[in-house]
Amino acid sequence: MIFTETELAGAFIIDMERLSDERGFFARAWCEDEFAAHGIHQLPLQASISSNPKRGTLRGMHYQIAPHGESKLVRCTRGGIYDVIVDMREQSPTYGQWVGVELTADNFRMLFVPEYFAHGFITLQDNTDVSYQISAKYTPGAERALRWNDPAIGIEWPFEPVLLSEKDRNHPDVQLAVRM
Repeated sequence: MIFTETELAGAFIIDMERLSDERGFFARAWCEDEFAAHGIHQLPLQASISSNPKRGTLRGMHYQIAPHGESKLVRCTRGGIYDVIVDMREQSPTYGQWVGVELTADNFRMLFVPEYFAHGFITLQDNTDVSYQISAKYTPGAERALRWNDPAIGIEWPFEPVLLSEKDRNHPDVQLAVRM
């Protein structure tokens, strides 16, 4: 597996190294030793999928607060997404900054999302499915979210969403902690 660290410390784009022959290819999508070599020690405790029939569906930007932080390994298994993460770790030098990456069923690329990062995506195609391996259980009282178009964050989406939940549409503006 090829790990490329993003501008946000601890967040990685992961490309699978494919072993190909006439049958197709084989590739590892998880290896505890390779992840540990990059400082990633969270093991998946939960696996989830989202199915999105319509291009322009936006989900996000969600995260959980301490002590229920969850890391995610995200991969698009059908269609394509523009996946976005925002560093919400107040002590981080990249606090409040975001990174976006295109994940598609064709590129087999994955995104490792560290704990305390907000996560969301917009679908680039109809009939898009996304798979998540998550390091913690969902904890309703610990859930938090950013509004997808909050000017304090300034995410540059590839286009306006056509479908999002009322809840995601109406999150209040985030108040980023002031640094001294």
